[in-house]
Parts: sequence; C-alpha cells; structure tokens
Amino acid sequence: MPTVFATLAPSSVPTSSTVTQSANWFLENAWLVPLLPALSFVCILFFGKRLRYKGAELGIAAVALSLILAACAGVAWLDHRDNFVLHNTTDAGVEAVAGESYVAVQNSTQWLQSGGIEFSAGILVDGLSVMMLVMVSLVSLLVHVYSTDYVSDDKRYTHFFAFLSLFTAAMLFFVLSDNILQMIVGWELVGVCSFVLIGHWWEQKPNSDAALKAFLTNRVGDVGLLIGVITLFFAAGGGKTFDTIKINEAIVQGGVSHSALVVASLCLMAAVMSKSGQFILHTWLPDAMAGPTPVSALIHAATMVVAGVFMIARLYPVFFEGMQIGGSSINVMATIGAVTLVFGGLLAFVQNDIKKVLAYSTVSQLGYMVMALGVGAWTAAVFHLFTHAFFKANLFLGSGSVAHAVHSFDMKKDMGGLRKFMPKTYVTFIIGSLALAGLFPLAGFWSKDEILAGTGGWGLFGGTGGNGTYTFHLLMGMFGAALTAAYMTRCVYLTFHGTYRGGHGQHHEPHESGPRILVPLYILSGLAIVAGLANLPPGFQLVNNSWTERFGHFIEPVGSSYFPKIAHATPSWSLAVVASVVALFGAVAAFYYYFVKVDRLAKTTQQSLTELPEGLTESNALAGAGHKTLVNKYYLDHIYERGIVAATKGPLARAAYWVNQHMIDNAVNTTGETAVKMGRSMYDLVDQGVIDAFVDGSGRVSDATGEELRQINSGKVQNYAAILFAMAAVLAGAFIIIFAF
Repeated sequence: MPTVFATLAPSSVPTSSTVTQSANWFLENAWLVPLLPALSFVCILFFGKRLRYKGAELGIAAVALSLILAACAGVAWLDHRDNFVLHNTTDAGVEAVAGESYVAVQNSTQWLQSGGIEFSAGILVDGLSVMMLVMVSLVSLLVHVYSTDYVSDDKRYTHFFAFLSLFTAAMLFFVLSDNILQMIVGWELVGVCSFVLIGHWWEQKPNSDAALKAFLTNRVGDVGLLIGVITLFFAAGGGKTFDTIKINEAIVQGGVSHSALVVASLCLMAAVMSKSGQFILHTWLPDAMAGPTPVSALIHAATMVVAGVFMIARLYPVFFEGMQIGGSSINVMATIGAVTLVFGGLLAFVQNDIKKVLAYSTVSQLGYMVMALGVGAWTAAVFHLFTHAFFKANLFLGSGSVAHAVHSFDMKKDMGGLRKFMPKTYVTFIIGSLALAGLFPLAGFWSKDEILAGTGGWGLFGGTGGNGTYTFHLLMGMFGAALTAAYMTRCVYLTFHGTYRGGHGQHHEPHESGPRILVPLYILSGLAIVAGLANLPPGFQLVNNSWTERFGHFIEPVGSSYFPKIAHATPSWSLAVVASVVALFGAVAAFYYYFVKVDRLAKTTQQSLTELPEGLTESNALAGAGHKTLVNKYYLDHIYERGIVAATKGPLARAAYWVNQHMIDNAVNTTGETAVKMGRSMYDLVDQGVIDAFVDGSGRVSDATGEELRQINSGKVQNYAAILFAMAAVLAGAFIIIFAF
C-alpha cells in the first residue's frame, strides 16, 4: 500500500487531505459499477425488443456484474481501511499516528476549464460510497428479477427495464461523485428517471399527475440546492473548486465563515426536504405510488429518497458547523426530522392503500435518518439507511405480491384473510414489519436504538452522551417507534387476517406468487434479520467485542481531514429496554383493537369488518376533527393545489396578463408611437429643413460660382498668363511674410 503523509493539527483533525489515488484495482476502478447499468440502458433501448427476454436479461446481467464489482470493492475497502497506515510528518521524521486511520480513494480527470477554473469529473471511494454501491446494486438486482414476473405482460416491458437500469446507474453515479457539481448531475438524473418510472402508465391521468407532482415538487427544493452549491463554491471553495474533499476540509479547518455555512446548510436542507420527503415537501412521495410496485420499492429503499440523506452525510461539515449541532439541544435539521417522523407516521394510520401506508412509513423513517444526522449521530443515520433499505424493499415487494394476487392495493375492500392463500408472502411481510417496528433482534432494532442513544437525551442509568442533549428529539423518536409498530399491526391485520373481502368480478381465488417474486422476498427477509448484526453496540455480551461496531469502523471517516470531530454515544441498555417497551405498547394497542375487538365483533355479527362501527372518531368531536385532518393529509395538498397552484393559474395569471396588456404592451406601444412622431419631426425639421436646404444651397452656390468662373474661362492665353502671374505674386508675398516673422 502507498503511504500518504498528513500533518495533524492540535485538534487532532488533519490539516492536509487524507486521500490517495493509489489503491486496490476495484477501488480505483469503481466507476465501472455505474457504467455497466448505464450501458445496459443504451443497449436495451436499441436492441432490447430483438432479444429473447425483451431486454430484461441485459438489465439483470449488468446490475449483477455491478453487484459483484461493488462487493469486491467492499472487500477491498475492508483491507484498505485496516491496512492503510496514516503517518504524521514531523521535523524528526515520520511517526505513526496513534488510533485509527482513514484514507479515501479519489481519482478524477479534468473535464473542462473556464475562467481559470478547472471542472473535473471523478470518483470518491470511501466507506460511505462503498456501502451505498453494495446496497443499491443488491436491492436493484432483486427488483430487476422481481419485475420480470410483476410486469411480464406490460406493453412497455422493454422501456421499463431500460429506465430501471438508468435509474440504478444514476444513483450509483451520484454516490461516487467526487465534487458537488457532479453530484448535481446525478441528483437531477435520479429525479428525471423517477419522473419517467412513476409515470410509466401515463395513459391514466392520476399516474401522469403523480409524475408531474414529484418532478415539480423536487424542482422547488432544487432552487435551494443550486444556491447552496454556489454558496459553497465561493465561501468554501474560494471560487476555484467544486471538489467535495477540499470544501469539507476548508470547513473542518475553520476557513469558512459561519454566516456562509448557515446559508448553505439551510439552502441544501430545502433540497433534502423535497428529495427525501421531509415535512412539508413530502406530499409527492405517497402519490408516487402510482408507479409500478418495483419502482416504488427502488425509490423508497435504495435510490431517489435516500439521495438527500446521502448528501447530508457526504457534506456533513456544512451542516455540523452551519447548524451548530455539537453541544446544542435543538437545530433546524433535527427538528424537521423529528416532526417528519411523527407526522408521517400519523398519516399512515388512515390509509387504505397498502402502498401508501408503506410510503408514509418511508417518510417517517427518513425523518429518523435526518433527525439522527441533526443530533450528530452520523453513523446511526447511515446505519439506519442501510438496514431500512432491506426491510422496506421487502415490504414494498411484499405489497406487490399480494396486489398481484388480488389485482388491487385497497386493504379494506379487496384484501383480508390472505394469510391462508399466501403463507410465504405473509411470513416475509411479518419479518419486514417487525424489523420496521424496531423490535428485537431484527435489523431495525439495532439502528433505531443507536439513533435514540445518539440524541444524548436519556441520561438514566448510564449510557448515551453524544453531541448534545436533544431530549425533545428523543421523545419524538420514541413516539414514532410506537406509531410505527401500531400502523404496521393495522396493516398486517387488514391485509392478511380477518375474512377475505376481495374477489369482486374475479373467477379465481388469490394464490401464492411465483419464485421470481418470492425469492427476492426471501433474500430481503433474511437481510432484515441479520443486517443489524453488522453494528452491534459495545459490551454486547453474546459476541466478542472485536465484532462490535464493525459497520461504524469501516464506514465513518474517523481521523479524516474532511470530516468533523464528533462525539459518539455509549450504549444504554435501559434506553433500549424502554424504547422496546414503547414500541411494544403501540403494537399491543393496535393488536387489541384489530385482532381482538374488531375480529371478535366481526365473528359475532358474521360481517366483514375493518373498523369498529362506533369508534372514538365518531363519538369524540376532537378525535373526529383530528381524524379528518389526517384523512385530508393536514390539508397541505389543499394549500398547494387551491392556494399556490390555483392562485398561479387564476389571480396571478390574470394579474400577469393585465400587466402584460396594460403596462408592458402600453409601454411598448407608447415607445413605438413616440419613435414614429420623433421620426416625422426629424424628417420635417432636420432632413427637409436643414439637410436638404444645405444641399440645395450648396448646389445653387456651385452653380453661381460656375457661371462666374465661366466668364474667366474665355480661351485667351493672355488672360490665363495674367492669372498665373497674379497667383505667383500672392504666394511670394505669403512666403516673405512667413520668413520675416
């Protein structure tokens, strides 16, 4: 391995970059991972319909190769992370720095140069990007395989697989970007692909409307993205570079004003709110369920919505310093995340569409991730992103499995009792639900508990610590855990228990899905069980301590020059127990309502019930008002559609038209009329009165002069001689006078 030299400042933060260009072949050539699905996109478009499987085989092969390369890069990174020795250069020579080392791999090439500024394109490979490569390519491969059955009869089958490959390539390109300008390209390409795939069945107006809503809502946040990037370019990059490492280093070393970081972090946060579905720009996310279910799984688990979380993690110094996360008890990012996780969870309670339940669940879980980043729990946020990808993809693909059987996503009208028809799908869905609820020992438990500990707001019976005392956010996180367990219990009952309520107009009963749907569910279920073991907390008694915190060890850029020095919370078993009890309370409450009270009444009355006939929302006015507010999604769509959109299409449009007709057009017309009048005046006064008069006068003078001269031009030689001598005398006199003086 090559050696990189770095001088450490007194704060133990390196002042020079802990970056190398030389590493294992798989790390240096990680750009092949996004290139393969990008090439498959082109090949499927041009040749897909001529192939035996209409292009699906190209997409699957390309993503499978990407996964192999990503896995090899992951193994290479483990070796690189463990064996690369970071040194500290001193006057006495080279000394090894105590503690862990971290050296990222960065390879870039000049793209173009303008105004003395070099624009480069390249890759930045570290633990964060390697983890994302493996996770995105794995989930995408399973989605590709699943789709061969799910959309097998689709008339745009080839088109679907082409853009599924491009979607994957765009996200992989984004996570490997080594500069913020390149990140914008990946960010926008992901958005365009989601627009195409959400509107895949564009003939139906709700689908095309959902695609447009997603596209336009993200454009709102993109205004903040552009302003934030411009701010960083001048404030942190010195107006010379877009390089992510250099910008982060400048911030870590204190070379950027706090005011600039506040502006940049708030603007970038607006972009995160739209892309990652944070309250109040989350409204596009549930509507995006209009797309095919495999697309929903890919969007919610591994691509689109996690792009915002990844951007915060990649540019973490901007947010850590700009929002003063360390040593605080509240900030904008943490609060937005906390509000999103609770308000999104509440909306999941009133959904009848199984995919929309999972969509609002994603909104809530993204709130968890953003809140974790906001309280300084960087590793916990990234770890939750990792575990969430598997159990959320499992749940979405499971919802597609049941919808494939009943030809509907409505849990209340067309589902119920599916456990006996689809036992395998049922088991995988239960595993995903338990992991999502954060119950021990599944993956969601470990990542959720790490987030709660990272708030530093517990402090009972030891443990926690962290970067501040975010007690409010801890309480919101616990409440969100109870909500998650409760709405998933409701979802499981309405889908798989009770009596089957579907079959309207069908001539067959629901049946279990085929292997191309079930095998991805099995794999994702297995990962939902074991993924949490990748980052066991220290002191966990069932394993050797050398196996604890492996995820954080290989992912977090500890000791790097481009990452802030953050504190790490210590595990709190009392917090883990209390949080689990809170989640169980939510599950038990929902279980008692649906599995006991509703089910018992249904059996007694021989009716197919999904709710109690006279519930709290009907007997209590306040509860009824709250339920109505949730059904109307906090009236945000009303505000956007009837307020902003209607105002833009109505009063604002009419006002703009009036200004155009009565002000702009009048100004243009008046200017034109004034110009015509001035032209006429110029013609009458200047052209005719002055210029033409001067020309005519010159002609008359020339004519008169000619008449006089004609008299001299008599043809007599003596007259010419007299004139010649006279002129010679005049010239001689002039010379005499000149030389005399």
